[in-house]
Amino acid sequence: MTELSLEDIEFIKILANSDASILQRGMNDATKRRLEQQIGVILREYYLENTMNADTNWTEKFQKVGITEDDGKSAIACARRLGIDIS
Repeated sequence: MTELSLEDIEFIKILANSDASILQRGMNDATKRRLEQQIGVILREYYLENTMNADTNWTEKFQKVGITEDDGKSAIACARRLGIDIS
C-alpha cells in the first residue's frame, strides 16, 4: 500500500484548494507524472474506500494529517479535471 509523505499531503491540499485550469497551465511533465503515478493512486484508493467500502484506511490517514472529507472530495474533483482517472 502507498504511504502518505509530507509532499503528498501538500499536493493533495493544493489540489483541494486550487482551480484546475490554473494548475494545468503551470504544470510541467514531472508534476503531471507525479500526479498520475503517486497522488492519483492515493486519491483512487481513497475514492474506492468511500464509495465501495474498500479497506484502504486512507480516510483515517487523511484525518490524521488534517485533510478533511471535503478536502478529499475537492482534490478528487480537481484531479479529474486535470485528466487523472480516479474511478
